[in-house]
Amino acid sequence: MYNHIMVPLDGSELAECVLPHVIFIAKADPGRQITLVRAVPPLKIYSAEFEGSVAVPEMQRIEEQSMANARDYLDKQAALLKEKGVNAAVSVIFGDVLDVLTDFAEKNKVDLIIIATHGRSGISRWVWGSVADRILRSARVPVLMIRAPGSHGRAI
Repeated sequence: MYNHIMVPLDGSELAECVLPHVIFIAKADPGRQITLVRAVPPLKIYSAEFEGSVAVPEMQRIEEQSMANARDYLDKQAALLKEKGVNAAVSVIFGDVLDVLTDFAEKNKVDLIIIATHGRSGISRWVWGSVADRILRSARVPVLMIRAPGSHGRAI
């Protein structure tokens, strides 16, 4: 039913809580394509005091290093999956996280997204937002949201 599964990872243990589920689903049909994806947002300076103080080449170097770090991280996660018998491709994408993840899903014919969530609600969700929730609302394919262990989903 699902041929191409996208698994967004941000480098956190929270995001990685989806991996046992990915392994289970992938082993049920070894023909499925699994792609681990990490979105690297552009470097932003939020203070007028520092605006212009970082040279463009330095910003590009920082962004390129972030992309390389993201690739290394995903390669390690893919190697761990391979040890469990699951082959996964990796893709590092650059841009606004929500936009590039939903664009990736569309352009690569992803038919399922598996993503972790804190399960926040109320004020904490309003303050911190939720990438998972925004993907759920904007994706044109089914989204399987895995609540991180220990998450209660209570407002603060």
